[in-house]
Amino acid sequence: MRIIMRRIFIVIGLLLGASISQANTEIQNVFGWVENATLEPMGAKVKAKLDTGALTSSMHAVDVERFEKDGEEWVRFKVKVEDQNEKEMVSETFERPIYRDLTVRGAGGKDDRPVVLMKICFGNTIYEEQFGLDNRSDMLYPVLIGRRTIQHLGVVDVTNTFMHEPKCDENSPVQAFDKNNTDADIGS
Repeated sequence: MRIIMRRIFIVIGLLLGASISQANTEIQNVFGWVENATLEPMGAKVKAKLDTGALTSSMHAVDVERFEKDGEEWVRFKVKVEDQNEKEMVSETFERPIYRDLTVRGAGGKDDRPVVLMKICFGNTIYEEQFGLDNRSDMLYPVLIGRRTIQHLGVVDVTNTFMHEPKCDENSPVQAFDKNNTDADIGS
């Protein structure tokens, strides 16, 4: 009798766990650990790695040059990436105000990088997020998405890739950056 009761409790537990898991999935978007995204307004389709170990997102940028504009610190940079639609290299030069500076420490030492607000399309939504500018030419993915951005996207399924195709256009919803909409556990 004990064995039968134990099996019944196990089955009930599994069923309840599956419904809770399904409810969570329905509430939030689920993304794979690598997704296609488009850099806006450039429109280039790139592979983006969703990295829960990184706090701040980063984007491949070269020719990064700081300058002053209207009394504020700005940065001019070139984004040069392989467009996954065209299978060719595309580049565009951007100018953005510096949102903040980021210091990255690693085995190679310390590196200071400007952080700017840029727009990126995942699925059918455009997200304005913080991106550190870095030469990622030696990396597999030109865009790395950190926890500050992931918290606005949804959940990462580490067993899947390419769960969404970017389908943004001029009518797509835009989730504007809101510095007050950051989970304190994620980091400011």
